[in-house]
Amino acid sequence: MNKKINIKDIARIAKVSHTTVSRALNDKSRIRKETKEKILSIAKELGYRPDFIARSLVMKRTKTLGLVITNIANPFYTELAQGIEKTATKLGYSIILCSTQSDISIEKQYIEMLRSKGVDGIVFSSAHMEDPNIVALAEEEFPIIMVNRRTYHPVVKEKVDYVGVDNILGGFLAVEHLIRLGHKRIGMIGGSAESSVGLERLEGGKKALETYELEQKGDFFLEGNFLKKSGYQRAKQFLKMAEMPTAIFATNDYMALGVYQAILEEGLRIPEDMALIGFNDIEFSSMRGIELTTIGQKKFEMGAIAVEMLVGKIERGDDRHSAKEIFLMPELIIRKTCGFYLRGYQRESVVSYS
Repeated sequence: MNKKINIKDIARIAKVSHTTVSRALNDKSRIRKETKEKILSIAKELGYRPDFIARSLVMKRTKTLGLVITNIANPFYTELAQGIEKTATKLGYSIILCSTQSDISIEKQYIEMLRSKGVDGIVFSSAHMEDPNIVALAEEEFPIIMVNRRTYHPVVKEKVDYVGVDNILGGFLAVEHLIRLGHKRIGMIGGSAESSVGLERLEGGKKALETYELEQKGDFFLEGNFLKKSGYQRAKQFLKMAEMPTAIFATNDYMALGVYQAILEEGLRIPEDMALIGFNDIEFSSMRGIELTTIGQKKFEMGAIAVEMLVGKIERGDDRHSAKEIFLMPELIIRKTCGFYLRGYQRESVVSYS
């Protein structure tokens, strides 16, 4: 009664060869519909479960992908991971999630663990600017893809695909919106200097200042780490200035939440005394009482595209020599923290750029 059912048992009952059973279970062609249905019915009745270890040895694949992110506490990654996990499942793959806490040595340990488990490829959303771990994988031509964050190393740019939003345009749209509302003193909080995302969004913001011929004050550009606490701390620095900004652009919504808290603690009103705009449009940003103006990006779609590209590379044995970059367009999502609604616009507005 405790004997594990295998392909030969099903073949014996169905009175077909075990090769035919294998083809039916793996949804292969060259098998009659009636025969396939009979085999699947017997397999279900017997409670057959495939031996994934044996299958992986035959196929030389485990149908498993690694997902490496920086910090699971950041809500952005929850939404990104949903697109990655759902798409992977649809394609017959499972996901092993790893959170590096933005530590490159921890990232290396996770890569070694994932390789030891035989993953077929890795989705990276943890890349540092000159990430040696990703460079090594690129040189080896191990199947990987970068999503959201990228590495500028020439070997990686040549060999590794990337999917992300146009961060420079997004940063430009955020600051341009504040400028058009009349702000001339705009503080900006970037992410880590090791992150392409933070640098690109700041670059976009500075381009907006340059385009509208506004002064770029060095002390109005502060570095955070994409977490709420750093947004709070940098906002406190701004608020202690003799001539503080009238608006703040936080390069992600999680930091913007910390900024929001710091402004209210000082007894100031948002947006009447200080305007605020974020980036990412994570779930909390639209909540009543916060209603954060932000730059939206298609996080689920970004993750889905990344998995489809990586799985395609794995299953085709893709030998392209040039990497592909896909940039999704950002959206300016206007809510109640920038002051736009005070001018008579009460409903949420979305401005798309293509």
